[in-house]
Formats: sequence, C-alpha cells, structure tokens
Amino acid sequence: MTYVIVGSCIKDDSCIEVCPVDCIHPKPGDADFETAEQLYIDPAVCIDCDACVEACPVDAIFPDFEVPKKYDYALELNEEFFAEQGTTEQRTAA
Repeated sequence: MTYVIVGSCIKDDSCIEVCPVDCIHPKPGDADFETAEQLYIDPAVCIDCDACVEACPVDAIFPDFEVPKKYDYALELNEEFFAEQGTTEQRTAA
C-alpha cells in the first residue's frame, strides 16, 4: 500500500514537513513546484506511516485502495509523475 494525493491538494507543504522518508514531491524551491498542479507521493519510497494524512489541511491524501471514486484519476497522475521524474533515488543520483 501507498498513499495518494488527490486533486483537492492545495500544495500546502505541511505533508512534506512531516514525511520521515522524503517521498512527497515536488518540494517548494524545486523547479517544477510552481507549475505542478498538486503534490505527489513516491510509492517506491513511501513507508505508509500515515503522517502526511494527519498533516494535510484539506484531507487530500488517501491510502491507494481508499481513493474516492471521483479521484480515481489521481492514481494514474501519481504514476505518470514518477514515470516522468524517476524515483527519489534516481533523481538524487543523477
């Protein structure tokens, strides 16, 4: 299981601040932060700790198997983001 951020995301960085494994992207200051429509959770790095869920001020983070039907598209968006960007390890190694 991993967590998924859905379209109601307001790019508040409170989820980024509490993530113990640095799996939420893009971060403020990243080149693509301003143009990104929302934040994304790297499923290869997420440890399912639930910290981001509790920190999100707009309840935009769900376990992948509990994403509300109206936000099903978020699963594909998250996958596409990391397919284009690579995982955290790939980006920092480059």
